[in-house]
Amino acid sequence: MTDMPLPPADADDRRAIKPVICYPNETLPEAPLALYKAARATATKVDEVLIPARDARCLEVPAGQFFRISSVEGPQVGDLNLWNSKDLSERFFSGKTRALHGTHITTGERMWTSLPTLRPMATIVEDTLGWYGIDAFGGSVHDVIGTRCDPYTGNLLAGDHYHYCCHSNLTRALAAHTGMSLQEAEPYVHDVLNVFMCTGFTRDTGQYFMKASPVRPGDYLEFFAEIDLLGALSACPGGDCSSEHSSDTAACYPMLVEVFAPEEGTLRDWKSPTINGYDRSHGLAR
Repeated sequence: MTDMPLPPADADDRRAIKPVICYPNETLPEAPLALYKAARATATKVDEVLIPARDARCLEVPAGQFFRISSVEGPQVGDLNLWNSKDLSERFFSGKTRALHGTHITTGERMWTSLPTLRPMATIVEDTLGWYGIDAFGGSVHDVIGTRCDPYTGNLLAGDHYHYCCHSNLTRALAAHTGMSLQEAEPYVHDVLNVFMCTGFTRDTGQYFMKASPVRPGDYLEFFAEIDLLGALSACPGGDCSSEHSSDTAACYPMLVEVFAPEEGTLRDWKSPTINGYDRSHGLAR
């Protein structure tokens, strides 16, 4: 390791330059929350899936319906993947969601799809942990900065082969739901929304941290499906992630996902978002 270089004479001036928001989001189309909430008030439950502790399951949510992820027995975080159910190449894009909304998302903010479609795929309509905000450590809930616990990083850091991390759980669930082999399904597993997870970056080293989630039984995060969705949720082997996130020792609990369909006509003239309007010429004449 090389020695840290000496700071230049104007180091303090350089550090004092004010930041600029990369993607000002004032021009983003605003989610019609009043419409969604009115439709939600008429909705009835049409499906539910119980996610076992340290495992994952898939579910399908048609466009125009709602799905709710709930804590049911104890504090537990979950790793969520979403795809266009008709085209798995269109999937959740955590990096662009982070760039547009911030490191953690809550009511009125959206999960966005991957390039080249880049459109809303799900909108958060209710968040019982919305009160948490950003704590004194810089932590908040529902992050789009963590990737998912995976066996490859575990093997890199500890030389082990732990199979019930979220990456493997999501891979098994997707394979079981679609009929694909594990090898076919794995490339579709992607960076997640860390539901209920409380995370941030340390101020001194900039490292990703986690702390005990504030979630309690009865808390939930609810979404409106903007497109036809296939989802997979893993109940993380870290439980509330207060100590570690890939182990058989943490207290872990199941999670409940429920799907609700509103009464016909309550969404009025709502339409599923079209794909991004960029012409895809990339600077070459057509």
